Amino acid sequence: MKKVCTIGGGTGNFVVLRGLKHYNLDISAIVSMADDGGSTGILRDELGVLPAGDTRQCVVALSNSSRLMRNLMNYRFENGSLMGHSFGNIFLSALEKVTGSFEKAVEELGKILNIRGKVIPVTTQQVRLKMVLNNRKVLEGEKEIYLSQEIDKGYKSIFLEPHPTANPHAIDEIFNADAIVIGPGGLHTSLIANLLVEGVVEAIVKSEATKIFVVNLMNRRGQTTKFKVSDYLNEMVRFLGTDVFDYIVVNNQLPPQELIDSYREEGELVENDMADERVIALPLLGEMVETFGKDLMKRNLIRHDSKKLADVLTKIIMKVDEPCYSSLI
Repeated sequence: MKKVCTIGGGTGNFVVLRGLKHYNLDISAIVSMADDGGSTGILRDELGVLPAGDTRQCVVALSNSSRLMRNLMNYRFENGSLMGHSFGNIFLSALEKVTGSFEKAVEELGKILNIRGKVIPVTTQQVRLKMVLNNRKVLEGEKEIYLSQEIDKGYKSIFLEPHPTANPHAIDEIFNADAIVIGPGGLHTSLIANLLVEGVVEAIVKSEATKIFVVNLMNRRGQTTKFKVSDYLNEMVRFLGTDVFDYIVVNNQLPPQELIDSYREEGELVENDMADERVIALPLLGEMVETFGKDLMKRNLIRHDSKKLADVLTKIIMKVDEPCYSSLI
């Protein structure tokens, strides 16, 4: 059975894992511990626990339990003193307190939800993600970085404080993997955040695994404004120290124009500007599902289709010849 290691945050990892779990693969998901927003941020500040949100999403993605249990773990309270909190975040934080270990808590939650694979925090140390912009402004925490509209003007440095060492179990999974999948996800807050943990970059570079970079669908205005595929790759190489990727998976499908227009305030679609044999460009968009955002306005989401993405990744991992990718078009 092929061993696949994914590296990222919550939402991006969720999409990849939800698709991969349907294949005969040994899956391990390495998750960033930099999240400090919303329910996760409150719980880590008030209880001194490690951030639960991204980890919870990965566990739910890999779960083979009932839809009810998956919905329960993602349920967010809408009023009262728990308003804004995710039940799964509270439950995972409570498990950490009971077991005395975040890793043990994740393991037990995995048993409860009958997951296909493992979810592993990239570090077991409490850390904060920080960024120093060219104008000397310091962005304190993942939330501030995620919301910033100034990053595309340039930044001097991005780092974790205190500087953490990697979870040995995460390093083992990277070294033992047949394939490593990085992305999609927030470039600075999910992907680079993992690379800043001591030992992770060295393990990725030295690993003999097939290395796959899944490029984001959309740019984020003020952060990756007008970024193309090469810009994402260059930013990853900046922190990896070398271009390690064997494959670069890119979406080439256009959503309806009205949806592109509605996203114009937030960002634009990422364009492929690379004539590189490593690039696999395919239609990877999921169905345009209507949802309600924080402003309660109905909107559509531009997102990867988990099945399409998993099909591509699995064919790469299983060393299927390139012409077979045409079956997805």
